[in-house]
Amino acid sequence: MSHVFEYALLRAIPRQDRGEAMNVGVLLYCADLAYLRCRTHVDPDRLRALDPDLDVDTLAAALTLLCGACDGSDKRTPVTGISLGQRFRWLTAPRSTLVQTSPTHTGLTTDPDADLERLYQRLVLPVGA
Repeated sequence: MSHVFEYALLRAIPRQDRGEAMNVGVLLYCADLAYLRCRTHVDPDRLRALDPDLDVDTLAAALTLLCGACDGSDKRTPVTGISLGQRFRWLTAPRSTLVQTSPTHTGLTTDPDADLERLYQRLVLPVGA
């Protein structure tokens, strides 16, 4: 049986003034299966092509915090105490920071882990990786 899922890309925005972005992760939420996970990949060389002064460690720390909020493993974020649906909405809310999310997209899944991996491979990792 297929279940509806939602996903959003995590994008690094090294310089707000230039509006350039690079996909650095994907969030996937499936209410029916109580599933909320993320996968991230930071490629410092590609990101530094957009901004040589980018603090890659700060970006990596922000992504770690966001992923910890997904699965509830990072207790530093207050959202770990709310429902997965509320958490997904909080994670995908518009913001003007180093990490932003794409609009939310939907699909059908029988295996959210496999779909998360497929989206990660197709939309986050460099082509041919």
